[in-house]
Amino acid sequence: MTTAMFSPIRNILREQDWQFAEHERPAIPGSPANPVHRPAVRLAYGAMGVLLGLTGGFGTALISVNLPTLQGGLGLDPAEIAWLPTAYVMTNASMNLLLIKFRQQYGLRPFAMIFLGFYVLFTAAHLLVHGFASAIAVRAASGMAGAALSSLALYYMMQALPARWRLKAIVIGIGIPQCATPIARLFSPDLLAMSQWRTLYLFELGLALLCLAGVSLLRLPPTERRRAFEPLDFVTFALFTGAMALVAAVLGEGRYVWWTQAAWIGWALAAAIPLFLAAIAIEHRRANPLLNTRWLGSADILRFTVVTLMARIVLSEQTYGAVGLLNVLGQNNDQMGVLFAIISVASVLGVVASAVTIDPERLTHPIMLAIGLVAVAAFADSHATSLTRAPEMYVTQGLIAFSATFFIGPALLFGMTRALKEGAGHVITFFVLFGILNSIGTLAGSAALGTYQTIREKANSAALVQTIDPTDPIVTQRLAAGGAAVGRVVGDPVLQRAEGTALLSQTVTREANVLAYDDVFRLVAALSGVTTAYLMFILWRRGRRARRALVAA
Repeated sequence: MTTAMFSPIRNILREQDWQFAEHERPAIPGSPANPVHRPAVRLAYGAMGVLLGLTGGFGTALISVNLPTLQGGLGLDPAEIAWLPTAYVMTNASMNLLLIKFRQQYGLRPFAMIFLGFYVLFTAAHLLVHGFASAIAVRAASGMAGAALSSLALYYMMQALPARWRLKAIVIGIGIPQCATPIARLFSPDLLAMSQWRTLYLFELGLALLCLAGVSLLRLPPTERRRAFEPLDFVTFALFTGAMALVAAVLGEGRYVWWTQAAWIGWALAAAIPLFLAAIAIEHRRANPLLNTRWLGSADILRFTVVTLMARIVLSEQTYGAVGLLNVLGQNNDQMGVLFAIISVASVLGVVASAVTIDPERLTHPIMLAIGLVAVAAFADSHATSLTRAPEMYVTQGLIAFSATFFIGPALLFGMTRALKEGAGHVITFFVLFGILNSIGTLAGSAALGTYQTIREKANSAALVQTIDPTDPIVTQRLAAGGAAVGRVVGDPVLQRAEGTALLSQTVTREANVLAYDDVFRLVAALSGVTTAYLMFILWRRGRRARRALVAA
């Protein structure tokens, strides 16, 4: 039975010379061909696509959702532990600059085996390093190698579905990695209970080895190869990657070391600007640029950039806002299992719904719907109090999780269709832009919301403290109750009153934080509402122009 199940796959692996009809040829150099596969082979490709997508998503998710636990296990402060996810993004964000041309020049097979091999190596290295600096270096190296996983997941998923469903395959392939974060929150507490932080890296290593074995067994159809690299590509890559890495470092660390308190923040931005301008200046004058600056400056792409960046920022309401609020109220991952299960299911449903409803002629509508749902959910969350618990957020967080995966596929196709209309050379530019918007945009979202929450917490705390009068009978009663709570272990009345004051101060801090998170939710609702209104205006203007053109014809 097992032999019969895998025999179609083995037959494909025995094929040394692939022969393709014209309609099966790769759409662009560097992408796989699109032959007709048998059902068992399609199923295998689909399973590999899911495995690669989740493995790529877990590369950041397993660390980001367990930062407090890792901080304690490694003996680091919040600013230090934040370098682990930041270092991954620093190297991961711009790798598509080289990866696409690597596939075009050397083919898919070397691309898959080399980068998966490096990913396995660097993931294993996490288990061997114990110093802070070496952990950051290994994490940064993992970011470079892990950038290949999302592309491979997309290509394997495209092989899993028939040609007529190619767009649905793209939506599923890009949506699967987005499901990794809520899934990681579901089972990572159990992993940490086994052997603290090492179990996370062991799990990640196991997934990486499965991916390497699966890709070795089930290879993608070959692509059309051509000479792609030019000497100036590496100059642009060094300049642009350096600029993006500095920006990522600033966004990832700014709210921990505080923007105006750490001198290196200013120096990093001062260095990033000339690096970025130098890269743009080089690309602007090239005949075959990595980054087509003129296309990036077109109205459609500028609108796409603004809307996608705003979407990534408001979608941080879930990863930073809701989880942060519940953590302030004393809940951890163990106590939010049902919430994360609902978020995981909603994320999967978002991918499925996006794939089923995708329409290349109406790509703006699902994006507008997703951001509109975030506005509604965030406004509902803005009424949270210190008595709010996870069950009160099941519906709103489910809506936001659905929106996060429902939006990503149409956003990718919106930019990709416009890039393909301009020619295959624009595809590199688009994928670099899309990767940066998602990775840097996620960091920017957490940085913006985290900064706003800190500012509002200080303001709310000051306002609450001003209303507390020690001579007020209610305040006096509250201080006495706090002192009585520790009366069995503290006999001195003066110390009891001091303990009562400390307990009241903790309550004020908690309430100030809750009010600050409510302010964050209101900000997210406002930004989402403005973005939705802007998209509605674009659709209205586009429809009016179409009607005028019809009348004129």
